[in-house]
Amino acid sequence: MAEPLVLEHQTLGQSERPAVILIHGLFGDKDNLKSLARDLQEDFYCVMPDARNHGDSPHSEQMNYDLMAKDIIATCDHLGLKEFHLVGHSMGGKIAMQTAMDFSDRVLSAVFADIAPVAYDKSHDSILSALCNIDLSRINSRKEADEALQATIETAGIRQFLLKNLRKEDDGYEWRLNLKGLQDNYSALASAVSEGHYSGPVLFIKGGDSDYLQECHREAIKQRFNDVDVKIIENTGHWLHAEKPRVFNRLVSQFLNG
Repeated sequence: MAEPLVLEHQTLGQSERPAVILIHGLFGDKDNLKSLARDLQEDFYCVMPDARNHGDSPHSEQMNYDLMAKDIIATCDHLGLKEFHLVGHSMGGKIAMQTAMDFSDRVLSAVFADIAPVAYDKSHDSILSALCNIDLSRINSRKEADEALQATIETAGIRQFLLKNLRKEDDGYEWRLNLKGLQDNYSALASAVSEGHYSGPVLFIKGGDSDYLQECHREAIKQRFNDVDVKIIENTGHWLHAEKPRVFNRLVSQFLNG
């Protein structure tokens, strides 16, 4: 079993305030929830980690929710944080769920953004393949990388999000993501979280136009969480925190302060 990692992270706010850990989704990084951190920093110490195999955090051959929950704890131990709130989007929501269930004595409350604790279809296989199939030795600019992705990924916003992971080095471009690690462990990332339990307060926020969080997931949620609130942000998809940040940030702030 791989060892837990202390994750690369950024912080906003004063360390003596209550801590909240903001966890990004698949292909993301610590900047994804920075808008939320800026809104929370007057009341909270905001910690934004890069998940393993993402951003500037270490790469690893192993990647699953049990292990990534331990990464959050290792990072909080490194920062001297005994108790904290959690906010996670998509994959980050599942990491937050697993952390809350496995380390319930340390988690004060949790927000899960547009995700349920269930298994999902492997809908990102095509994205992983598209990223892996780019020959970076022949890429001389981000524009060329964007053009290489267009055949597989039509939406410009998604391509730009993914290309945040492209880093320019002296000898050319490279991915910050560990693409092989993501491919090898994608079945684990698409799987359900464990069947543990967390009795503290949790908030699920659903994008009104997204199908990631549905009525059919109610039983799986009830099995794991009993103090549940649900909010819906209408006319938003899965990237609800980016599409309507003011509404999303307000809902999270009200919940954490409540």
